[in-house]
Amino acid sequence: QVQPVESGGGLVQAGGSLRLSCVASVTMFSRYGMGWYRQAPGKQRELVAQLTAGGRRNYDDSVKGRFTISRDNGQKTVYLQMNRLEPEDTAVYYCNTDSKGWNWGQGTQVTVSS
Repeated sequence: QVQPVESGGGLVQAGGSLRLSCVASVTMFSRYGMGWYRQAPGKQRELVAQLTAGGRRNYDDSVKGRFTISRDNGQKTVYLQMNRLEPEDTAVYYCNTDSKGWNWGQGTQVTVSS
């Protein structure tokens, strides 16, 4: 089973930026629609950004205009560029397919201070 590896989280002040990365050792990576998810304390995991295999991007309203999802199929990596971060973005961020078909990785913690 595939287990992605996320990295790039950290502590940042409100208004700052972070770039998350996720590597998945899987064949035919380009065929998968990918998603970034986050889980804040006491809340359910939610999908915040999606990038289909065909290149269509969808974002949750809470991050639209601030976050950008992209991918490098040759590196089997998906990225999440997060700008103008807000304290409400504090969460553990995970990547998975957009149908949650893989095991969940460890995630990467993002903490935004006010």
